[in-house]
Amino acid sequence: MYILNSDFHSSCSTHQYTKLTKGDAIVKAVHFGAGNIGRGFIGPVLSRSGYNVCFVGRNKRKIAELQKRGQYPVTLANENRDKFIVDNVTAINLNDTEKVAEAIADAELVTTAVGVSALKDIAGTIARGIELRLNQSTPQPLHIIACENGIGGSQRLRKSVYRHLRPDVIKRAERIVAFPNTMVDRIVPVQKHADPLAVMVEPFSEWIVPRSGMIGDYNEIEGVRYVDKLEPYLERKLFTVNTGHCSAAYFGYLEGYTSLQDAMSDPGIRSRVYGVLQETGAMLVHLYGFDLAQHEKYIKKMMDRFANRNFNDKVSRVARSPLRKLSPNERLVRPAMKAHELGFETSHLVSAIASALLYENNDDPEAVNLQIAIRSSGIEKVVSDELGIPAEHPLHSRIVEEYFNTCVKYQHKAGLDFKAIAGSIDPSAVSDNP
Repeated sequence: MYILNSDFHSSCSTHQYTKLTKGDAIVKAVHFGAGNIGRGFIGPVLSRSGYNVCFVGRNKRKIAELQKRGQYPVTLANENRDKFIVDNVTAINLNDTEKVAEAIADAELVTTAVGVSALKDIAGTIARGIELRLNQSTPQPLHIIACENGIGGSQRLRKSVYRHLRPDVIKRAERIVAFPNTMVDRIVPVQKHADPLAVMVEPFSEWIVPRSGMIGDYNEIEGVRYVDKLEPYLERKLFTVNTGHCSAAYFGYLEGYTSLQDAMSDPGIRSRVYGVLQETGAMLVHLYGFDLAQHEKYIKKMMDRFANRNFNDKVSRVARSPLRKLSPNERLVRPAMKAHELGFETSHLVSAIASALLYENNDDPEAVNLQIAIRSSGIEKVVSDELGIPAEHPLHSRIVEEYFNTCVKYQHKAGLDFKAIAGSIDPSAVSDNP
């Protein structure tokens, strides 16, 4: 049985930062990504653990300020707006490839928060750092952890890095370099501050690493939870936090909300999101043996996070990239298919999928492409091709039916010229049920 323990984050405001050393040397960590996640989550955890943290990024102003100050402020999005300073930091511009590689060669840990699609762009620099490390007389173990919002990020990065290395170098690297997958969770919305380094984050955070992915005599990072198996916690997060978050955004969009917090204050939307998470929760408890009562507490805690009034998180941010979020292995379709396979209820998940299919935003290329695909090919083909659900699968017809029902209910949001759509709908495909 897995007992949930997702409340281990404590405020850093009173923490004493002590530099981590190995012998006489200060232990260093290199972090790719000087954005809000890097500064608001990964950086504070590593600094609090005693690492000297070197940020690597493209933003010249942020890099220059980090180099100049060696610290930056973080504010927690709680009622007291608690603040703390992250110190023991510096930075290098990503374009200074050799300097970054030298930093990697001397580091104990490399982390990333650049987005899964950008991992390939930093792979060459990491490969160069590994080469320099292997040239040392006694190269020490190196852990490279991709702290990205997806499954298998570190292994994906590993593949990209090793494309830049010769087979004989890869063979040597595999003895001392590990790419453990991980699960990270902290909501950091888009924000602007007069201070380019200031960042506001929610109080909650969770970072989980499997012990099986670690090598050698490694330092445990304070604030990281080490577990025997990652998959239960990774899927718990993906199918609770990510599924619930985007479901709230798509339901909120149809009701005309622009703020996620406003959407979650709507009892109807909150109830629908809770229904989605009850369905994914039943599946997770069945698959991984999570304690039912503890998982129910986890669901309620996650919903409270979505509703946090100390944030103003835009629906458009959480709903963005609907094609990715509707893809077969992502947060909506995958749990729906798995729950159906196991014989569990999926009506709320089907509703969330239908709502996502109606999402329109001219500033979101994926949303535009989704609606173009529906216009040109029809909803049935989109469910088959983009969502990966075969036409003969029971969920296919249910999603199509729910899509048409949702079009009828939210005609003002059915931006595909609803009259034209209505004329093409088979009346038998539209249910009388809400």
